[in-house]
Parts: sequence; C-alpha cells; structure tokens
Amino acid sequence: MKNYYYFLGISENASNDDIKKAYRKLSLKYHPDKNPGDDFFMERFRETQEAYEMLTDPEKRRIYDDNFLHEQRSYRPTLPPSIKSFKVNKIRVQKGEEVIITWQTFNADIVKILPFGLQKGYGEKVIRITEFKDGKFQLLLHATNSLLNKTVVQALTITEVFENKTDQLRSEAENIFRPERPTPQNPHGIPRGIRVLIALMLIIIALLLLWHNFAE
Repeated sequence: MKNYYYFLGISENASNDDIKKAYRKLSLKYHPDKNPGDDFFMERFRETQEAYEMLTDPEKRRIYDDNFLHEQRSYRPTLPPSIKSFKVNKIRVQKGEEVIITWQTFNADIVKILPFGLQKGYGEKVIRITEFKDGKFQLLLHATNSLLNKTVVQALTITEVFENKTDQLRSEAENIFRPERPTPQNPHGIPRGIRVLIALMLIIIALLLLWHNFAE
C-alpha cells in the first residue's frame, strides 16, 4: 500500500493546509513542463497528484488511514527480501550538487541506506554530496527480513566530476593527505601522502648511509 504521507513529506496528522503547501511545492518541483521527457519526474508528479487527491478528500482520507494503519500493524513478510530498484538520477556530479535517490524493496521490514540509516521500504531522498573518497561516493541499500534473518545488499557508486583541472588536482591532493581510518597496519590513521613521504625519506637516508659506508 502506498504511503501518501511519505510522498508529500508530511506527518500522518498533517492538516489540510500542510497538505496543500506540500503539494504546491512538489508539483512545481516535479512538473513535466520543467523536466520534459524525464520519466523520473513525470512519475513523481503523478504520485504527488495522487497523494493530494486522496488526502484532501475527508472520506477518502479516513478510509485510507484505517487501511494503512491496519497494514502497518499486520505486515510481517514471510518471503525472502528483495530489491526491485535502487537508482540515482545522476552518477557523475560535482561536489555539493543535488542528487535524488529512489528505491523499492519487497518483503523487508528493516531497510537501511548507508550512510543515512533507516528508511521506509520504498521512497525517494534528496542529498548533497560534500565529501568524496578518492573521487567516489558509495551508497549501500540493505533490505532485511528479520523474521527469516536474511539480508540483501545493493551498491551504487557516484563519481565526482570537476569544472576544471585545477579543482581536480586540488581534490586529489586533499585525498592523499586526508587522515585515514586507523587499521592494524596504520593504527594512527596517518594520511597516505605522509606515509609515502616518510618511506621516501627512509629510503634516502638508507642510500646516504650506504654511500657513506662505501666512501669510507
């Protein structure tokens, strides 16, 4: 059953004014005239209209709320979890650019999108990526059926693009000298660039000592 409140980004006790405000905002955002030929925005616009028509009619909303609450209470999937779709509207973006994630799962009562945490079984999320690692940003969708203790995972990778070569070189330099997560081999999380410089210095010192011993 579709969650119309989730489509509009409002709470389940939202007033008519809240519904109308959310509808106006989203219908402008997803209107096909602003995004000609884009199936993603056309589908979002259709869902927004559908949610508005359902929730602004008092009788339709009452019946919908009763059915939706009953489904939430009784839903306990007994089939293995699956991921029908997990998409982003673009896979190459500049730092700070808006990205829209959409997903749909089946038979999962626990759904997570990392690094953002728990989500509904299907939906849409707008994010801005401000940090990339080695020019990449990874999203992981975990769909779990806790009754069967089974989980399926799907990954998406978004690649950073740059306006010019200078920005690219600056980003690469920041990645090289950014502190890393501590590991048994690198317990202090020393940046890769620093470790390379230390290694080069040790090699130079060793070569100088060899040369000094040879000269004697």
